[in-house]
Amino acid sequence: MGIAWVFPGQGSQKINMAAAVLELPGAGERFAAASELIGRDLQAICAGEALPGTLGPTDLHDTRNTQPALFVIESLLVDALRSQGRSPTLVAGHSLGELVALYAAGVFDASTGLQLIKTRSELMAAAGGGAMSAVIGFDRAELEALVATIAGVVIANDNSSGQVVLSGQPDAVAAVTAELRCKRAIPLAVSGAFHSPLMAEAAAAFAAELEAVPFTDASIPVLSNTDPSPETCGEALKRRLASQMVTGVRWRETMERFEAEGIGTAVEIGPGNVLSGLIKRSCAGIETAQISSHTDLD
Repeated sequence: MGIAWVFPGQGSQKINMAAAVLELPGAGERFAAASELIGRDLQAICAGEALPGTLGPTDLHDTRNTQPALFVIESLLVDALRSQGRSPTLVAGHSLGELVALYAAGVFDASTGLQLIKTRSELMAAAGGGAMSAVIGFDRAELEALVATIAGVVIANDNSSGQVVLSGQPDAVAAVTAELRCKRAIPLAVSGAFHSPLMAEAAAAFAAELEAVPFTDASIPVLSNTDPSPETCGEALKRRLASQMVTGVRWRETMERFEAEGIGTAVEIGPGNVLSGLIKRSCAGIETAQISSHTDLD
Protein backbone atom coordinates (compact mmCIF):
# COMPACT_ATOMS: atom_id res chain seq x y z
CA MET A 1 0.00 0.00 0.00
CA GLY A 2 1.21 3.48 -0.85
CA ILE A 3 1.86 6.53 1.32
CA ALA A 4 0.55 10.04 0.66
CA TRP A 5 2.04 13.15 2.20
CA VAL A 6 -0.62 15.85 2.64
CA PHE A 7 -0.05 19.48 3.57
CA PRO A 8 -2.64 21.70 5.30
CA GLY A 9 -3.40 25.30 4.43
CA GLN A 10 -4.78 28.30 6.26
CA GLY A 11 -6.83 27.48 9.33
CA SER A 12 -4.19 25.09 10.69
CA GLN A 13 -1.97 27.83 12.08
CA LYS A 14 -1.69 28.36 15.83
CA ILE A 15 0.41 30.48 18.16
CA ASN A 16 3.76 28.89 19.10
CA MET A 17 3.59 26.39 16.25
CA ALA A 18 7.14 27.28 15.20
CA ALA A 19 8.57 26.06 18.51
CA ALA A 20 7.95 22.48 17.40
CA VAL A 21 10.42 22.74 14.50
CA LEU A 22 13.13 25.11 15.74
CA GLU A 23 15.45 22.21 16.62
CA LEU A 24 15.39 20.93 13.05
CA PRO A 25 18.49 21.53 10.90
CA GLY A 26 18.23 24.75 8.92
CA ALA A 27 15.26 26.11 10.88
CA GLY A 28 16.97 29.30 12.00
CA GLU A 29 18.24 30.02 8.50
CA ARG A 30 14.88 29.45 6.82
CA PHE A 31 12.97 31.59 9.32
CA ALA A 32 15.61 34.31 8.88
CA ALA A 33 15.30 34.14 5.09
CA ALA A 34 11.51 34.34 5.27
CA SER A 35 11.66 37.24 7.74
CA GLU A 36 14.04 39.18 5.50
CA LEU A 37 11.82 38.54 2.50
CA ILE A 38 8.57 39.75 4.08
CA GLY A 39 10.20 42.46 6.21
CA ARG A 40 8.91 41.15 9.53
CA ASP A 41 10.16 38.77 12.24
CA LEU A 42 8.21 35.67 11.26
CA GLN A 43 9.42 33.60 14.20
CA ALA A 44 8.26 36.28 16.65
CA ILE A 45 4.91 36.50 14.85
CA CYS A 46 4.48 32.74 15.23
CA ALA A 47 5.15 33.15 18.95
CA GLY A 48 2.48 35.84 19.22
CA GLU A 49 4.96 38.48 20.33
CA ALA A 50 4.16 42.18 19.99
CA LEU A 51 6.31 43.90 17.37
CA PRO A 52 6.01 47.65 17.96
CA GLY A 53 7.11 49.85 15.10
CA THR A 54 7.03 47.03 12.57
CA LEU A 55 5.75 47.90 9.11
CA GLY A 56 3.08 45.54 7.86
CA PRO A 57 0.81 43.05 9.68
CA THR A 58 2.05 41.27 12.79
CA ASP A 59 -0.94 39.01 13.44
CA LEU A 60 -0.24 35.35 12.68
CA HIS A 61 -3.76 35.00 11.30
CA ASP A 62 -3.21 37.68 8.66
CA THR A 63 -2.78 35.75 5.41
CA ARG A 64 0.43 37.69 4.64
CA ASN A 65 1.97 36.03 7.71
CA THR A 66 0.01 32.78 7.80
CA GLN A 67 1.10 31.59 4.39
CA PRO A 68 4.87 32.15 4.80
CA ALA A 69 4.78 30.69 8.32
CA LEU A 70 3.05 27.50 7.24
CA PHE A 71 5.34 27.11 4.24
CA VAL A 72 8.46 27.44 6.40
CA ILE A 73 7.25 24.97 9.01
CA GLU A 74 5.95 22.38 6.56
CA SER A 75 9.00 22.61 4.28
CA LEU A 76 11.33 22.10 7.26
CA LEU A 77 9.45 18.94 8.18
CA VAL A 78 9.73 17.77 4.56
CA ASP A 79 13.50 18.31 4.67
CA ALA A 80 13.75 16.31 7.89
CA LEU A 81 11.78 13.42 6.40
CA ARG A 82 13.97 13.47 3.31
CA SER A 83 17.10 13.36 5.47
CA GLN A 84 15.75 10.16 7.01
CA GLY A 85 15.42 8.65 3.56
CA ARG A 86 11.63 8.76 3.56
CA SER A 87 9.61 9.35 0.41
CA PRO A 88 5.88 9.12 -0.36
CA THR A 89 4.03 7.55 -3.26
CA LEU A 90 2.32 10.85 -4.04
CA VAL A 91 1.75 14.29 -2.49
CA ALA A 92 -1.15 16.74 -2.21
CA GLY A 93 -1.81 19.98 -0.39
CA HIS A 94 -4.89 21.97 0.53
CA SER A 95 -4.80 25.50 -0.97
CA LEU A 96 -1.41 27.00 0.03
CA GLY A 97 -0.42 23.45 1.00
CA GLU A 98 -0.20 22.70 -2.72
CA LEU A 99 2.94 24.83 -2.90
CA VAL A 100 4.51 22.73 -0.14
CA ALA A 101 3.51 19.60 -2.05
CA LEU A 102 5.30 20.98 -5.12
CA TYR A 103 8.36 21.70 -2.98
CA ALA A 104 8.24 18.17 -1.54
CA ALA A 105 8.13 16.80 -5.09
CA GLY A 106 11.24 18.77 -6.07
CA VAL A 107 9.48 21.14 -8.47
CA PHE A 108 11.25 24.18 -6.99
CA ASP A 109 13.57 25.00 -4.09
CA ALA A 110 12.72 26.61 -0.74
CA SER A 111 13.75 30.14 -1.73
CA THR A 112 11.54 29.98 -4.82
CA GLY A 113 8.67 28.64 -2.74
CA LEU A 114 9.03 31.47 -0.24
CA GLN A 115 8.98 34.10 -2.99
CA LEU A 116 5.88 32.56 -4.55
CA ILE A 117 4.17 32.39 -1.17
CA LYS A 118 4.99 36.04 -0.45
CA THR A 119 3.51 37.13 -3.78
CA ARG A 120 0.47 34.87 -3.40
CA SER A 121 -0.32 36.01 0.13
CA GLU A 122 -0.01 39.71 -0.71
CA LEU A 123 -2.22 39.39 -3.79
CA MET A 124 -4.86 37.46 -1.86
CA ALA A 125 -4.80 39.97 1.00
CA ALA A 126 -5.35 42.82 -1.44
CA ALA A 127 -8.27 41.12 -3.20
CA GLY A 128 -11.03 42.02 -0.73
CA GLY A 129 -14.75 42.51 -1.16
CA GLY A 130 -16.04 38.98 -0.81
CA ALA A 131 -17.17 36.48 1.79
CA MET A 132 -16.75 32.81 2.63
CA SER A 133 -18.87 30.46 4.71
CA ALA A 134 -18.33 26.85 5.79
CA VAL A 135 -21.35 24.58 5.39
CA ILE A 136 -21.68 21.25 7.21
CA GLY A 137 -24.29 18.51 6.86
CA PHE A 138 -26.32 19.15 3.70
CA ASP A 139 -27.89 17.49 0.69
CA ARG A 140 -25.37 17.86 -2.14
CA ALA A 141 -27.98 17.97 -4.91
CA GLU A 142 -29.79 20.78 -3.13
CA LEU A 143 -26.56 22.69 -2.55
CA GLU A 144 -25.40 22.36 -6.16
CA ALA A 145 -28.83 23.48 -7.41
CA LEU A 146 -28.74 26.60 -5.24
CA VAL A 147 -25.19 27.46 -6.30
CA ALA A 148 -26.20 27.01 -9.93
CA THR A 149 -29.20 29.34 -9.66
CA ILE A 150 -27.80 32.08 -7.38
CA ALA A 151 -25.25 34.20 -9.21
CA GLY A 152 -22.03 35.27 -7.51
CA VAL A 153 -21.29 32.21 -5.34
CA VAL A 154 -19.23 29.05 -5.89
CA ILE A 155 -18.11 26.01 -3.93
CA ALA A 156 -14.57 27.08 -3.07
CA ASN A 157 -13.44 24.11 -0.98
CA ASP A 158 -15.16 20.79 -1.62
CA ASN A 159 -13.65 19.21 1.47
CA SER A 160 -15.81 16.10 1.84
CA SER A 161 -19.27 14.74 1.13
CA GLY A 162 -20.60 16.63 4.15
CA GLN A 163 -18.38 19.74 4.36
CA VAL A 164 -17.79 22.53 1.87
CA VAL A 165 -16.81 26.19 1.90
CA LEU A 166 -18.78 28.68 -0.19
CA SER A 167 -17.12 31.78 -1.61
CA GLY A 168 -18.28 34.84 -3.52
CA GLN A 169 -20.32 38.00 -3.20
CA PRO A 170 -21.48 38.45 0.43
CA ASP A 171 -25.18 38.67 -0.48
CA ALA A 172 -24.94 35.59 -2.71
CA VAL A 173 -23.18 33.50 -0.05
CA ALA A 174 -25.78 34.61 2.50
CA ALA A 175 -28.62 33.73 0.13
CA VAL A 176 -27.39 30.16 -0.34
CA THR A 177 -26.82 29.54 3.38
CA ALA A 178 -30.24 31.01 4.19
CA GLU A 179 -32.06 28.68 1.81
CA LEU A 180 -29.96 25.54 2.24
CA ARG A 181 -31.08 22.94 4.75
CA CYS A 182 -27.91 22.07 6.65
CA LYS A 183 -26.60 21.33 10.13
CA ARG A 184 -24.43 24.44 10.34
CA ALA A 185 -23.35 27.39 8.23
CA ILE A 186 -20.38 29.27 9.67
CA PRO A 187 -19.21 32.60 8.22
CA LEU A 188 -15.41 32.66 8.00
CA ALA A 189 -13.25 35.58 9.13
CA VAL A 190 -11.44 36.14 5.83
CA SER A 191 -10.55 39.25 3.87
CA GLY A 192 -11.76 38.05 0.48
CA ALA A 193 -13.59 35.45 -1.56
CA PHE A 194 -10.70 33.02 -2.01
CA HIS A 195 -10.89 30.33 -4.71
CA SER A 196 -13.64 32.16 -6.57
CA PRO A 197 -13.92 34.28 -9.74
CA LEU A 198 -13.58 37.37 -7.52
CA MET A 199 -9.87 36.50 -7.30
CA ALA A 200 -9.43 36.85 -11.08
CA GLU A 201 -7.22 39.94 -10.93
CA ALA A 202 -5.02 38.43 -8.23
CA ALA A 203 -4.83 35.14 -10.13
CA ALA A 204 -3.75 36.91 -13.32
CA ALA A 205 -0.99 38.72 -11.45
CA PHE A 206 0.16 35.48 -9.83
CA ALA A 207 0.12 33.67 -13.19
CA ALA A 208 2.33 36.43 -14.62
CA GLU A 209 4.76 35.91 -11.74
CA LEU A 210 4.78 32.17 -12.38
CA GLU A 211 5.71 32.64 -16.04
CA ALA A 212 9.29 33.54 -15.14
CA VAL A 213 9.70 30.74 -12.57
CA PRO A 214 11.14 27.43 -13.82
CA PHE A 215 9.20 24.38 -12.66
CA THR A 216 11.21 21.15 -12.73
CA ASP A 217 9.38 17.90 -13.45
CA ALA A 218 8.22 16.40 -10.16
CA SER A 219 10.03 13.41 -8.72
CA ILE A 220 6.77 12.31 -7.07
CA PRO A 221 3.27 12.56 -8.59
CA VAL A 222 1.35 15.62 -7.37
CA LEU A 223 -2.44 15.84 -7.00
CA SER A 224 -3.40 19.47 -7.62
CA ASN A 225 -6.39 21.34 -6.21
CA THR A 226 -7.70 22.15 -9.68
CA ASP A 227 -7.10 18.65 -11.06
CA PRO A 228 -6.63 15.82 -8.54
CA SER A 229 -5.04 13.42 -11.00
CA PRO A 230 -1.38 12.40 -10.62
CA GLU A 231 0.96 14.70 -12.56
CA THR A 232 4.73 15.06 -12.78
CA CYS A 233 5.19 17.45 -15.72
CA GLY A 234 6.49 20.74 -14.35
CA GLU A 235 4.75 22.91 -16.93
CA ALA A 236 1.43 21.15 -16.36
CA LEU A 237 1.78 21.63 -12.60
CA LYS A 238 2.52 25.33 -13.17
CA ARG A 239 -0.65 25.73 -15.25
CA ARG A 240 -2.68 24.04 -12.54
CA LEU A 241 -1.23 26.28 -9.84
CA ALA A 242 -1.83 29.40 -11.94
CA SER A 243 -5.58 28.79 -11.93
CA GLN A 244 -5.86 27.68 -8.31
CA MET A 245 -6.96 31.07 -6.91
CA VAL A 246 -10.10 31.21 -9.04
CA THR A 247 -11.06 27.54 -8.90
CA GLY A 248 -12.17 25.33 -6.05
CA VAL A 249 -10.08 23.05 -3.87
CA ARG A 250 -11.27 19.59 -4.93
CA TRP A 251 -10.25 17.79 -1.74
CA ARG A 252 -13.16 15.33 -1.76
CA GLU A 253 -11.99 14.10 -5.15
CA THR A 254 -8.38 14.11 -3.95
CA MET A 255 -9.31 11.67 -1.20
CA GLU A 256 -11.15 9.50 -3.72
CA ARG A 257 -7.97 9.47 -5.80
CA PHE A 258 -6.01 8.26 -2.76
CA GLU A 259 -8.22 5.20 -2.66
CA ALA A 260 -7.96 4.67 -6.43
CA GLU A 261 -4.16 4.89 -6.25
CA GLY A 262 -3.94 2.29 -3.48
CA ILE A 263 -2.87 4.66 -0.70
CA GLY A 264 -2.86 2.89 2.65
CA THR A 265 -1.49 5.70 4.84
CA ALA A 266 -1.87 9.47 4.64
CA VAL A 267 0.63 11.50 6.63
CA GLU A 268 -0.39 15.08 7.43
CA ILE A 269 2.74 17.23 7.60
CA GLY A 270 2.28 20.51 9.46
CA PRO A 271 0.34 21.85 12.43
CA GLY A 272 -3.06 20.42 13.28
CA ASN A 273 -5.02 17.45 12.01
CA VAL A 274 -7.71 18.97 9.77
CA LEU A 275 -6.83 16.91 6.71
CA SER A 276 -6.34 13.75 8.79
CA GLY A 277 -9.83 14.20 10.20
CA LEU A 278 -11.35 14.55 6.74
CA ILE A 279 -9.52 11.44 5.53
CA LYS A 280 -10.55 9.39 8.58
CA ARG A 281 -14.21 10.27 8.04
CA SER A 282 -14.13 9.74 4.27
CA CYS A 283 -11.69 6.88 3.63
CA ALA A 284 -12.27 3.89 5.89
CA GLY A 285 -9.36 1.93 4.47
CA ILE A 286 -6.70 4.63 4.88
CA GLU A 287 -4.73 5.05 8.09
CA THR A 288 -3.59 8.54 9.08
CA ALA A 289 -0.63 9.99 10.94
CA GLN A 290 0.49 13.52 11.83
CA ILE A 291 3.97 15.00 11.80
CA SER A 292 4.01 18.49 13.27
CA SER A 293 7.21 18.60 15.34
CA HIS A 294 10.74 17.29 15.54
CA THR A 295 9.62 14.74 18.15
CA ASP A 296 7.20 13.15 15.66
CA LEU A 297 10.17 12.23 13.49
CA ASP A 298 11.75 9.88 16.05
